[in-house]
Amino acid sequence: MAGTLSRLTLLTCLIMLPLALNAADGDIYPFDSEAKQERFQELTKELRCPKCQNQNIADSNAPIAQDMKDEVYRMVRDGASDDQVVDSLVARFGEFVRYKPQFDGRTLMLWATPVLVVLVGFLTVAVIVIRSRRHGESASSLTPEQRQRAERILKDSR
Repeated sequence: MAGTLSRLTLLTCLIMLPLALNAADGDIYPFDSEAKQERFQELTKELRCPKCQNQNIADSNAPIAQDMKDEVYRMVRDGASDDQVVDSLVARFGEFVRYKPQFDGRTLMLWATPVLVVLVGFLTVAVIVIRSRRHGESASSLTPEQRQRAERILKDSR
């Protein structure tokens, strides 16, 4: 019974830990309005940590992510727009910090690659289907002798 209770307590602590850490994040960055707090949270979720790569700066504990959060906090507190905040961090850390890069000449291949891969896939399937139909039609035409031989083989096997 004591083992089950300690496991349940441990599980509860593990479930509550992320919630406590998230709540603590709001206390570290106090804002004078709820709107600025929400903007800060949205911006930190939209920006990628350069060190962690697949984590946003809101979830990252890396020192560089902390620096980025501090910069976002300062700019939001001082009244900067979302675009100004993102542009400032992109200028400092590069386009990589955006989870959704803008469409321009540098990111053309990034946006076009999925479309090209799907088109190539469809064309490959179409070519395979067309070739198999053509090959199937030519292979199925038997000469009368071959047809009679096949019928004899089938009759003998019954």
